[in-house]
Amino acid sequence: MSDSSLDHFKVDATGVRYAGDHLLIEFWGADHLKEPEYICRALEDGARAAGATILHSHYHHFGDGEGVSGVTVLAESHITIHTWPEVGYAAIDVFMCGDADPAKCLSLLKERFTPGEIITQSHRRGSWVSELSAQRVA
Repeated sequence: MSDSSLDHFKVDATGVRYAGDHLLIEFWGADHLKEPEYICRALEDGARAAGATILHSHYHHFGDGEGVSGVTVLAESHITIHTWPEVGYAAIDVFMCGDADPAKCLSLLKERFTPGEIITQSHRRGSWVSELSAQRVA
């Protein structure tokens, strides 16, 4: 695999190459969870705050509780959301490669959705161990 095919991989301070950072965000007691347009603007603003490039967004209502599901597709990966307004819950995934940093969108999302409780998990995706590891087939 040539280095040009790794354009969007990240490299940490120790030189370890990996695909990207995946931030899982859970909001409890959040506001605006029935509003697809509001949610779209908030997540797109979050993508910009993280340094990402927006390619396309789609958000829509589903179910009796008028929850919202949606995605903003990024050149650097994606941001998705699924809401349960009847219990004030939102599950948000922010996965970004390249120079984009998902942690930089968290404060903006907190400000927009004003959750009472926040739970986050951060995962490093696709750690690059060696040239052979990239060619592994399951």
